[in-house]
Amino acid sequence: MNIENNKSCFVRLWLRLERTRRLLGGQYKRFCIRNVLKAWFGSEAGDELIWQVCRLCEQEGYNELPVPSLYPLKHRELLRAIVAVRLGISFYRIDLKALDRAYSEAFPQSTPINKSKKGEG
Repeated sequence: MNIENNKSCFVRLWLRLERTRRLLGGQYKRFCIRNVLKAWFGSEAGDELIWQVCRLCEQEGYNELPVPSLYPLKHRELLRAIVAVRLGISFYRIDLKALDRAYSEAFPQSTPINKSKKGEG
């Protein structure tokens, strides 16, 4: 999986998150950070990667995640953490405006995320 800090990659990640939710549900598995990372990265998703992502997004690995299209903020932080860890960059260097625009593109029927609105003129 090729991960980049840009909108097109973020759209793919949002859509993949929803597909993973459905896949895990079909397998009767919990939709949680640990299972998402294992589904996406296979054997690369060891305890260290899971710990780093959970620490950055301030969530616990086994906690059930809500539906991405209905409750996007936890997933926004999760995707931000995954990109930061995989690229080896700071959590704060992730392009949040692109991440939020990608959400609106991936889920056009959902309410846009307005966290990055401050400062737009």
